[in-house]
Amino acid sequence: MSQRGFVEQWQLRAAFARSLSDMYGTEVPAYTTLLEVSHEVNADVMAADADAAQRLGSIDRVTAERHGAIRLGTPAEMQQVARVFGAIGMHPVGFYDLREAATSAVPVVSTAFRPIEAEELARNPFRVFTSVITSSDRRFFSPDLQQRLQNFLGRREIFPPELLDLADRAEAERGLPSDEAQRFLELATAVFELSPEPVDRAWYDELEQVSAVAADIGGVGSTHINHLTPRVLDIDALYERMQARGITMIDDIQGPPRWEGPDVLLRQTSFRALAEPRTFRMPDGSITQDALRVRFGEVEARGIALTRAGRDIYDNAIVEAKRLGAERGITSAEGRQEVLRELWRRDFPSTEDGLAERGLAYFTHGVDGAGNPTRTPIVYEDFLPASAAGIFQSNLTSDGSKDTTQEATALDADWMAGALGRDLHDPFDLYAAQESASRAALDHRTARSSP
Repeated sequence: MSQRGFVEQWQLRAAFARSLSDMYGTEVPAYTTLLEVSHEVNADVMAADADAAQRLGSIDRVTAERHGAIRLGTPAEMQQVARVFGAIGMHPVGFYDLREAATSAVPVVSTAFRPIEAEELARNPFRVFTSVITSSDRRFFSPDLQQRLQNFLGRREIFPPELLDLADRAEAERGLPSDEAQRFLELATAVFELSPEPVDRAWYDELEQVSAVAADIGGVGSTHINHLTPRVLDIDALYERMQARGITMIDDIQGPPRWEGPDVLLRQTSFRALAEPRTFRMPDGSITQDALRVRFGEVEARGIALTRAGRDIYDNAIVEAKRLGAERGITSAEGRQEVLRELWRRDFPSTEDGLAERGLAYFTHGVDGAGNPTRTPIVYEDFLPASAAGIFQSNLTSDGSKDTTQEATALDADWMAGALGRDLHDPFDLYAAQESASRAALDHRTARSSP
């Protein structure tokens, strides 16, 4: 705290991440198991080689690290959630079009809210992957369904005025007095709890014919945390241990393969969406109990941030791996991993030095205690659309419907910035700025120490 009784933005952010984690663990007990196994794996990796384990962040940071995922229905709701996240020092970074990344019907575009300064990320790197439904996209929604969906969404109020007022104050003043901070946390956490309000069965089912994601967003009068993701230092070990505990995992670990070279970008997996009891209102007005499968437990392992050149190699390798897998008739998860390893060994350097020499990854530069130059990899803080789509698809109850004869609605980063009413940060620019700042600081230090 910077002054007595005042809670700074980063402290609000850390407290909000803990509050959501506690709430989600209560609602989804398997998430608590995921946290337990994550802690076990991280402890084992640290015991084996603490320096290597903390190459991409201290164990305190890794242990506290979470990313959430939420789904909203309108630009107005996106603008309001941006105010809530702005209160805790989180800014919109990147644009993700899951409509194109998914083979199933996933009618959303997304951004991610997160801290953008290195020191803020080090304090608490909470991120929230935030999606909004594309109700104007004719591949998914007819004019009639679009209008009824927009009418439904326009009637709901997700973010209470008191929360938004507190959020605006926290953003302007970079924090809140302790009593108001507590109220902010209570209201903000409540927004993302699973609502007990009955779901209109007929309306939900109509949207589910289009997409389970569309139903999860537009078929209810509220929103909720869709998943909350811890960071693990060995995602393959976690996958095996979760299965050993009887937790059903999705088929694949999304993203780069496990291999002998540097970890890059992001690897993700999850346990399958669980059947959760929900209350429904039937067409005849009666109330009944049933279950929905919309929430799951995701876990991630983060690697080095790649430059645009490095990302091009990654994207091309993912496309080629799918082609080769289809040509070779590969259907197993391990077979897909082996194809990826084959391409990684062909296309990526097997050392950090190689990545740096070819300009494929971002690093900060400095000197150690003896004055020797050092190079530290910058952690990838963002997301991969194909991986996000893969996680979404693996947990859908059906593929839904997508009329590919219709033209897609053009939505891009500029559209997202307009919807948010805020600048949308480019992740490559943020990493490049961090690297440049470290070089400038090193040059300044060198110049001062020169005779």
